[in-house]
Amino acid sequence: MPINKSIGIRIFGLAIFLLALTIALVGFLLWQVANLNGELQILASRDIPLADSLSRLDEYGLRKRLAFERMNGALNVTPPNAQIMTEAQADFDLYVNKLHDEFGTAYKLLGSNDEDAGGKGEFAGFTVLLGQLEAAYVPLTARQREVITLQRAGDHERAGMLLESLNDMQLLVQTQRAELQNGSAERVEAISRNALGLQSRITYLAVAATASTVSLGLLVALWVTLGLVRPVRSLIGAMNEVQQGRLDLELPVQSSDEIGALTASFNYFVSELRAKAEIRETFGKYVDPRILARMLDHTGAVERGGERQTMTVSFGDLVGFTGSSERFTPATMVRTLNRHFGLQATAIMEHEGIVDKFIGDAVMSFWGPPFVASTEHSLMSCRAALAQIAALEVLRRELPELTGLRRDAPGIDMRIGVAAGEVIVGNIGSEHSQSYTVIGDTVNVASRIEAANRFYGTRILVSDTVARDVSQEFELREVDAIAVKGKTEPVGVFELLGPSGCLSPALKRACDFYASGLRDYRAGAWDAAQSAFEQSLANRPDDRAAKVMLERIVTLRTAPPNGAWNGIWKMESKGSE
Repeated sequence: MPINKSIGIRIFGLAIFLLALTIALVGFLLWQVANLNGELQILASRDIPLADSLSRLDEYGLRKRLAFERMNGALNVTPPNAQIMTEAQADFDLYVNKLHDEFGTAYKLLGSNDEDAGGKGEFAGFTVLLGQLEAAYVPLTARQREVITLQRAGDHERAGMLLESLNDMQLLVQTQRAELQNGSAERVEAISRNALGLQSRITYLAVAATASTVSLGLLVALWVTLGLVRPVRSLIGAMNEVQQGRLDLELPVQSSDEIGALTASFNYFVSELRAKAEIRETFGKYVDPRILARMLDHTGAVERGGERQTMTVSFGDLVGFTGSSERFTPATMVRTLNRHFGLQATAIMEHEGIVDKFIGDAVMSFWGPPFVASTEHSLMSCRAALAQIAALEVLRRELPELTGLRRDAPGIDMRIGVAAGEVIVGNIGSEHSQSYTVIGDTVNVASRIEAANRFYGTRILVSDTVARDVSQEFELREVDAIAVKGKTEPVGVFELLGPSGCLSPALKRACDFYASGLRDYRAGAWDAAQSAFEQSLANRPDDRAAKVMLERIVTLRTAPPNGAWNGIWKMESKGSE
């Protein structure tokens, strides 16, 4: 495609030009920065330290003079102040030594200007002044020592004469120190002004380089936009319309280049979206959205059949509604059931469950891969079960409005059974009618456990496999071990009481006594079991499970079990004990 190729070459050439220009500008800026760094290095390594050294010379000279005046004053009183004299003498000697050392430091700094050709003449003048100052300090110090010696000898008249000449020498030294300091300060100021000027130029050049590069970049962008982006804008506009839900678009393919290929791809994807939207609209009310999405994502790969998975299955049955349904019109019954199923489905789906089917007024649901992690399906099913009971309370409050029976609304409750185990999951059915569902022994066990709630007076019973998985997060009470119809192995059933830590003291005692009674019951210790169940019932008077166990103990006493007693109770059929 020569046009696209030439456009690519132009864009690449402009990019190379911009890159070369940027590199040149950066190089120039780096050169300027190097100059600035050089100025600052000289300032930091020599001129500022020299100014500090000259300032210390001034300070040490003043302190030396002050120490001399203190010694002179201490010797001019009667009697002489020996303590002040000793302290002042020590200070005088100290600052004489410091002056000597500081002169060495200053000479060393003045000698570091070999590479700075521009400063050699100026620093030569500094060196001369510094030598004159050092030379002036020699007779000044000697004269000060002589004055002190005369004062100590008591020759105050001669000492006074020497003081007059000493003042002239001191004034000369002070003038030389000031001349050195002023010269150093002027040099530091000049270098600082030069550095600031360099900094301003670098800043201006950086702004100018940035502005020019940005301007050229904008020109390139404008050129690309005018030459290439118009068809892309058309595509973007069409995509925005698709995002807003318009799926009847089909853009004309006006070229055979990349834009034409992109337009054809856009038309294809819109047609696919349109087909999937039609499927979702048709089946979204009958199939869980996650199952539907899975089917759509595997178009052409979904086959009839299933696979073995470990899952959790739940049955939730509405209690008390069927008996009251004869009081309702068909419309009222459907409206109430729809509201109930809507609340239950929401509770299940909010906890990652799949609503499998509605059976009469019961709800079957399941949890497991790929919709829930293999380590969490039992946990999520128990959370959903508690949420389903909470949803039932919402339905109870709405019943008067739904049924029109504001004073005599039907009493309803709910029983839930949860079991975990191996199932077969997949698209199961005939060639003409299929359902994504689960089948197997675990499904039957969950149904039987749901029915067992009726006999034990419980609302939520879970199998022992579920109980093991969720015991850290929920309060559970082992109710019994039962042999359900169609299953040879016994199933331990546990009452789900609520989240961990929710038990009241009385309910906790009732559960402990019940557990003790259950152990004795399984061991055949009828008296101990009876006592424990009675204490459990005393703490929880409405516990039908404890009453059932007490009734069984009476029966077992009068008709002891044949053979070895294992504590397993056989449920003869679903719905009867």
